Amino acid sequence: MTIAITAVSGQLGGAIARNLIETADGETIIGLARTPENAKGLGIEVRPGDYGQPEQLQASLNGVDTLLLVSGMDAPDARTQQHRNVIEAAKAAGVRKIVYTSIQGAEEGTAFSPVVQSNRQTEADVRDSGLAYAIGRNGIYIEPDVAYIDSYKAKGEIANSASAGKCGYTTRTELAHAYACLLRNDTLNGQTFNLWGAPITQGELADHLNAAFGTSLTYREMTPQEYVADRTAELGDFIGPIIGGIYEGIRLGIYDVPSDFAAAAGRPHQSWPDYFGSLAG
Repeated sequence: MTIAITAVSGQLGGAIARNLIETADGETIIGLARTPENAKGLGIEVRPGDYGQPEQLQASLNGVDTLLLVSGMDAPDARTQQHRNVIEAAKAAGVRKIVYTSIQGAEEGTAFSPVVQSNRQTEADVRDSGLAYAIGRNGIYIEPDVAYIDSYKAKGEIANSASAGKCGYTTRTELAHAYACLLRNDTLNGQTFNLWGAPITQGELADHLNAAFGTSLTYREMTPQEYVADRTAELGDFIGPIIGGIYEGIRLGIYDVPSDFAAAAGRPHQSWPDYFGSLAG
């Protein structure tokens, strides 16, 4: 079997590719990237994979049996057509199965909702493609909070608008394992899986970070308006409100729902004490 992974120069696509390479059992693993030179370090064939170039995509997907479609990073209205380009190219190239990396989130009422809606449309397009498929809905990456530890430390707190809401976080390493299973295991075809670990509050996140890094962080609740203004000031007018919308979804309980990780991955998601314990020291 030949498996292709799109966006292998990115963090999630690269993590999935590395998992497949390390666990390969006779499969051929191929990467696709908009700029193939950026993914040379993977040690596999990397073909051009610009979501905006349908003919290029079809040529790069020739000979591929199973495709992992990593959700794009463009604006929601552009992403939907870009994903359709990949799906149509896969069909034309004779791909048998598509696995799509979707997301969880509030489908209405937040600044993140247009992104979620565009993913839901791609989920529908995948289901309607006529190909075998599996869909994962990713949890919120926890790695950015870990990478932000110095900023948290400087402020002595985590401050956002999540309130007491619980969030189903995940890691790219755990997602890579789950997607490798979805790509290889045809008994999982035709299903959509929630992929995250045990949901935790922001206070619990602070406790885990304190245990791992020896900090004394506390959690401070901000209003949604305050948090959007804070994120917009740091990240700009496009990303700032989107981040605010994610935390509004956490506050509303959108991210506190059961996970299907074990059903997809064949084992439970790594526990948060184990994950943060691996960071300590």
